[in-house]
Amino acid sequence: MSPSDPSPRSRRDLLRAAAAAGLAPAILTPGLMTVSEALAQGVAPKRGGTLTSLLTPEPPVLIPLVNTQGPTIYATTKMYQGLVQYSSSLEPVPELAKSWEISPDKLVYTFQLQPNVRFHDGKPCTSEDVVFSIMDFAMTLSSRARSVFTVIDRTEAVDPLTVRITLKQPFEPLILLLGATSVPIVPKHVYAGTDFRTNPANQTPNGTGPFRFVEWQRGNFIRMRRFEDYWKPGQPYLDEIIFRIVPDGQSRALALQTGQTQIAQANDIEPFDIPRFRQQGNIEFTTKGWEYFAPISWFEINKRVKPLDDARVRRAMSHAIDRKFINDRLWFGVGKPATGPFVSTLRFRDPEVSLPEYDPKKAMALLDEAGLKPGANGIRFSIKHLPLPYGEVWTRLSEYFRTCMQRIGVEVTLETTDAGGWAARMASWEFDTSVNFVYQVADPALAVEHYYLSTNIKHVTFTNVGGYSNPKVDALFEKGRLSSDPEVRRQAYAEVQKIICEDMPYLYIQEMAYPTFYDKRLKNMMATALGVHTSFDDVFLA
Repeated sequence: MSPSDPSPRSRRDLLRAAAAAGLAPAILTPGLMTVSEALAQGVAPKRGGTLTSLLTPEPPVLIPLVNTQGPTIYATTKMYQGLVQYSSSLEPVPELAKSWEISPDKLVYTFQLQPNVRFHDGKPCTSEDVVFSIMDFAMTLSSRARSVFTVIDRTEAVDPLTVRITLKQPFEPLILLLGATSVPIVPKHVYAGTDFRTNPANQTPNGTGPFRFVEWQRGNFIRMRRFEDYWKPGQPYLDEIIFRIVPDGQSRALALQTGQTQIAQANDIEPFDIPRFRQQGNIEFTTKGWEYFAPISWFEINKRVKPLDDARVRRAMSHAIDRKFINDRLWFGVGKPATGPFVSTLRFRDPEVSLPEYDPKKAMALLDEAGLKPGANGIRFSIKHLPLPYGEVWTRLSEYFRTCMQRIGVEVTLETTDAGGWAARMASWEFDTSVNFVYQVADPALAVEHYYLSTNIKHVTFTNVGGYSNPKVDALFEKGRLSSDPEVRRQAYAEVQKIICEDMPYLYIQEMAYPTFYDKRLKNMMATALGVHTSFDDVFLA
């Protein structure tokens, strides 16, 4: 059994019992209200209604892993699922895997799948789809999976509802990479033998989730409707979900204020609007639900571009950035200034490691030392900067970056583009500097190392697109990944953090704490470490 199974009674047994008692199906995901708890609060789970959410910016595609930007993940987790999801304390809990066993030597993971699961095209989801999703789809599209899954010796479909993963050596964080945001289960019969990125079926998403794709009016909305053959009896509760695409920040704020939308999350509401929405009586505010992702923001540096290839120059640029100002004045205190390359909640974060403090004088001294004296016009060198097109606050951050650099004699020219253009330019290395936020995902071996490994310098967005290469860092990350001894891992990652703070491959900005605003009538919204990035099969409008 999985460690999260509370009793021998299965979810389906409890659902039957609830139905026999004349109650709505029980809500059994850990952390969510059960039927009895809901009734005790005077809020019975209720079927029906349309949930309208903002989606900013418009995603380029609605197939998980084909695109890994935030809006894509948010939308596709309503249509696609993983083997597990995660409690707010990062414990794995069942999703498409109803239970699992780990062998005593920690080399063999055996998953028992939920029965009667179907894709939206009506075909059954079996162990063959799971094996394909892990070893083909994810391994092809996800740099994170390619790095982590090298520890897998083989993945087998033992029978239609049993999957066995055998490792070459123990790897503790494995199960933390088997959720919908990292390894969504996709239909083998649709993707096997095709180019996953250009498959025509990408126009019609086909997952196992509670909502199926209906239509997408580009620039306007995406509509999903209840999947009637969903594997959880009586769910989902909502009739449909509509994602409204509203490029303008003021229009998004107005939509939330007037009730035209019931959810705004991540970058939907500009930070300067947060204080007033926190006071609005019909709206709930929380920063929970990002525990799994552990987001951090940084300025990207293309280390192929001179003089950005010099670590002294990068440290100088880091000295020129006032992280506290950014956190307090641009994000209105939601989040906290970055203090190192690992967020403070990440496993193996070394509190002794610190970033260069804000000190423009030190910055200019380092540039002098690097031989970059200011010219007659006060300019030492010029670079181009690609802002992140995710809303006004990111534009303001890039403008602040330009101002900071100008103070130390670095001329910055801003070049704007849309979300698709930004991703394409990052993937093709067509930038000097940019700004980005990434998810560090629970353990350094899962979603930190691939931004630093020289083997991961690829023409793929959200990899080591800046071209950082340090053989010692490569070796230390490998040591931390492959060891099953926590102390060995701690020492390896502590050394990694020290070296990174000297090399400064990125200019670290903020440990992000995204706000989520939602209508108080919505129940079961933020019960897991994935927050709004869950299937919403238990969400209902009271």
